[in-house]
Amino acid sequence: MPTPPLATIVQPPAGLKEGGRQFAFLLVDKFSMFSLAAAIDAFRSANRLLGRDYYGWTTVSADGEAVIASNGLPIKIDYSVNDIPPVDILFVAVGLTTEFPGKSKVLGVLRNWGRRGGALGALSVGSYLLAEAGQLDGYRCTIHWENRAGFTERFPDINCTGNVYEIDRKRYTCAGGTTSIDLMLEIIRTDFGSNLANGVANQFQHERIRSAGDRQRVGPERDLTGKSEKLKKIVELMADNLDEPFSAVQLAKAAGLSVRQVERLFLRHLNMTPGRYYMRLRLERARELLRQTNMPILDIAIATGFTSHSYFAQSYRLQFGRPPSEERRTTY
Repeated sequence: MPTPPLATIVQPPAGLKEGGRQFAFLLVDKFSMFSLAAAIDAFRSANRLLGRDYYGWTTVSADGEAVIASNGLPIKIDYSVNDIPPVDILFVAVGLTTEFPGKSKVLGVLRNWGRRGGALGALSVGSYLLAEAGQLDGYRCTIHWENRAGFTERFPDINCTGNVYEIDRKRYTCAGGTTSIDLMLEIIRTDFGSNLANGVANQFQHERIRSAGDRQRVGPERDLTGKSEKLKKIVELMADNLDEPFSAVQLAKAAGLSVRQVERLFLRHLNMTPGRYYMRLRLERARELLRQTNMPILDIAIATGFTSHSYFAQSYRLQFGRPPSEERRTTY
């Protein structure tokens, strides 16, 4: 049987926009289809449970022509950036590249939109375009973990938190993937309350609605769910201090443990010493910078806590099987 609408049990708060809310998604070639689908389907499901089309959406591109997603599927576009109708939030969806035909026109539209007080959002790497347009200055934001290193080097004055999503006044950013659902669920929760947000989450078997305070999972062994809270705290401290690594004593003190207790904690849960784990984090950040930026290799070494170019190159080769210079020459 079809799921009955929640309209009879959802009481919209006073002041809710009566005519519904409209969103535009500005798509760039090679954007993430999953991020877009997750965002739109959250609103579609909310409409279904409400029994009415409260949320609407439209697609936009630089020239109004179809856009190819990163999986190769073409997406029909409703408007060009010069003809965007009035919407509540203009989201930018970016994936594998931030360079594309018509980019200067898109940046100009984003600047004008922000200058007029319009709300702007970003899915995944979309935060990069908002930052280039000067629309994240003075705001908190987030971006997919794989792109955070390059982002923070390019825009050092922007507070990019690394959380799953951020809402700071009229700026809505998320890390893409399933975090698109979490961001849209927060918008739905703000409009209609937790009852509807939970109902939408259940439709997608979304086990837990994450908050803006939840950190992204980064890398192959960063899922620390169910592990020691003290371990999580130490790992987060490591990840936030790669340029000037904390000593073993500092890490232990921050967690309220002895150095020996910290060592046992890492060996038990991660099967390696804290020092080795910290080194991996630093080298992974270095690889991200080599792939995403044009920074000199020496500057990357310094940015990841190495004071010697030769020691950095040796450590990098041991971890990844190739020197940093070869990593830079490889196209991804």
